[in-house]
Amino acid sequence: MSLVRSVCLFITFLSYLAISVHGQATARPGAGSGTRVGFYSTTCPTAETIVRNAVTAGFNSNPRIAPGILRMHFHDCFVLGCDGSILISGANTEQTARSNVNLRGFDIIDNAKTQLEAACPGVVSCADILALAARDSVVLTRGISWQVPTGRRDGRVSLASNANNLPGAGDSVAVQQQKFSDVRLSTRELVVLVGGHTIGQAGCGAFRNRLYNSTTGPADPTIDPTLLAQLQTQCPQNGDASVRVDLDTGSGTTFDTSYYNNLGRGRGVLQSDQVLWSDPATRPIVQQLMSPRSTFNAEFARAMVRMSNIGVLTGANGEIRRVCSAIN
Repeated sequence: MSLVRSVCLFITFLSYLAISVHGQATARPGAGSGTRVGFYSTTCPTAETIVRNAVTAGFNSNPRIAPGILRMHFHDCFVLGCDGSILISGANTEQTARSNVNLRGFDIIDNAKTQLEAACPGVVSCADILALAARDSVVLTRGISWQVPTGRRDGRVSLASNANNLPGAGDSVAVQQQKFSDVRLSTRELVVLVGGHTIGQAGCGAFRNRLYNSTTGPADPTIDPTLLAQLQTQCPQNGDASVRVDLDTGSGTTFDTSYYNNLGRGRGVLQSDQVLWSDPATRPIVQQLMSPRSTFNAEFARAMVRMSNIGVLTGANGEIRRVCSAIN
């Protein structure tokens, strides 16, 4: 074989390897992601119980930590993959990004980690704790349970600048589709996962422009008049932007399909939510999920497993942090 051909074959192999590694970073579960159900069954058999008990204790003290932890997991996975980087504190970390400053539930994750380090030192990753805690948060709000594949390792990079492209409250359907497509999630998975807003809240600042300064007039005409009056009372034009409002009005603490029914009645609080009803690309999906035979819970569980395998670090990659808020 000539030297030139050998070099060409080697370059081709490197290109193939790069494509394979890139594909694995956001692979489908079971397609080489490296996680599996029961990863800690021998190395730390009480891991899931310890996490569940920590989340339950936190929830009993403050039920609002459930949507906070679920949102935290979303935000972690959409920035460099599900590697627990959202948990790292400090200047210019992901926590300091504008979209993350109101996240809550960090103390619950820290509590679980402290207990796990006492029971199984250096075994369970912070990324896995967060994935398990997100599932437990859904269960505590009367949603479905599912088996969480584990085996993630923790990332060492956390930069606020990496969190600039998270899905936003004013995003159109097209923008949301692109952001979900970037992490290999489909339009249907987009609509299903955003259904997590059934237990979510948002600060008045995230949607006040719809109440007083819409591009089509004084208020967004797609908002149900009764809801508009309610939101204007909760969020005065010059009031506190941090005051929080349920995204699923009338059922904000229960994991159910009420969120989708509200969209059909013009009662979506965020612009990014309400456009799921007005856009023909997503409206049929919303209609299916709000029907009496809705498969929302089962679809949400499957989509969460898919999302929780975005860009995971496994094997010799990453680390197992001793403290979730700081790299080793």
